[in-house]
Amino acid sequence: MKIALAIRETGKAEAALADLLLRVAERHRVDHDVFHMSHTLATKSRESLLALADAAERYGVTVDADAGKPSDGLRTTLREKSSDLLGHRPQAALLLLRDLREVHLRAAEASINWVILGQGAQAIRDEDLLATVTSRHPFALKTLTWTTTRLKEAAPQVLAS
Repeated sequence: MKIALAIRETGKAEAALADLLLRVAERHRVDHDVFHMSHTLATKSRESLLALADAAERYGVTVDADAGKPSDGLRTTLREKSSDLLGHRPQAALLLLRDLREVHLRAAEASINWVILGQGAQAIRDEDLLATVTSRHPFALKTLTWTTTRLKEAAPQVLAS
């Protein structure tokens, strides 16, 4: 069924978003808003993956429900130490703009995949899948709202200095 493809693509987009949010949190650990909100949104993406995994199983596909889990690896430690060293230097501000832009694009991809999946769920009259889409899509939209707000706050300061 083609709906399986939409489930898989939505899962891939959410997994990529969750992983990216965790990397951004690690990279910008000194910016408490970015650090905490990125972790919160990564948790929501992980929850979306778990919810989607149930539907995926019914259609014979899998989603990476393990994506977006914090790790204690060397890369994590290096990103955190880099964040500590860079602190609030101008380079960190430019990196934040780049990272927020990337998160925004990933969230937009996840959001549009949720929309496509929702339309497909309606077309095949899968009420359970539609309920999953309806309950989980708002978190991708929340990520878009957050990145837009943060970009509007940070861009003038970074670009005018």
